[in-house]
Amino acid sequence: MLPETFAFEELVYIEDPHEVLAEVEKTTTLIFPHFDFNPVKDVFNDILRLFAGRYPGYRKCNTCYHDLNHTTDCLLVMARLMHGASVNGIAFEERDVNLGLICALMHDTGYIQTVADDKGTGGKYTLIHIERSIEFMEKYFIDHGYPLADLPVCRNFLRCTGLEVNIGEIEFQSRAHEIIGKILGTADLIGQMADNNYLGKLPFLYHEYEEGGVPGFDNEFELFRKTPDFWEGVKKRFATELGQVDGYLRHHFRVRWGIDQDLYRKAIDRNMERLHAILEKRGPYCRICPGRLDIINMTG
Repeated sequence: MLPETFAFEELVYIEDPHEVLAEVEKTTTLIFPHFDFNPVKDVFNDILRLFAGRYPGYRKCNTCYHDLNHTTDCLLVMARLMHGASVNGIAFEERDVNLGLICALMHDTGYIQTVADDKGTGGKYTLIHIERSIEFMEKYFIDHGYPLADLPVCRNFLRCTGLEVNIGEIEFQSRAHEIIGKILGTADLIGQMADNNYLGKLPFLYHEYEEGGVPGFDNEFELFRKTPDFWEGVKKRFATELGQVDGYLRHHFRVRWGIDQDLYRKAIDRNMERLHAILEKRGPYCRICPGRLDIINMTG
């Protein structure tokens, strides 16, 4: 049994995509001992190529917030949530778990530009990236011979990542599909907000918002200032639209690691504490240095 002071980053080297994939495979075998992980591996390898600019027809990822690390973070949280749900008595079909993991890998492909699109960055697609991700998924599935019946299932999963989406209006084919969709929407949020460098990456998110025409933010510091309220809204979304599936993480950590805690919630709380400390020390006229926590007081 590991000590309960562990942070989730200490359990797996999350900077290495292949280490993350190995842990995802281990986690899924806790749900299905003979789980066929090959479909996930195939998509994983193609997603690595996509983000690196080696996938036919697409440019290299150039969004510094919605990057490969976020995708693999989301993938790991997705696997852990589905395992925690199964521990809690939720029954999934093996195919649905495969599709859930594949959708986690594809959920931000909408930020990737085609080779013919050489203007700006993928950040310009912020407001429409989910539909573009669905388009990529559909083309990929057709090109690789997936059953057509998988398309509506995965469209619904991917739409659950939209912050303004009323999940109650989505027509899922089963209760298990609804839970997996809510798990993906939850994993997307937790994966980014629990990142140890979450605050350092927020300026990059601002620049994606600026290019994509997202209203409500005049500068990087305003995004910082509004993030605590955003987190309060996320917690409400967890409790309502997303059906409190975030609670399954504690079941995962207890069974997989012998730690009866939600280590991701601890990480997010830690990020919020650091953010509040920054906001208390600095005035309203500040500039954030992207990639790190340095804040320049522009009035001094």
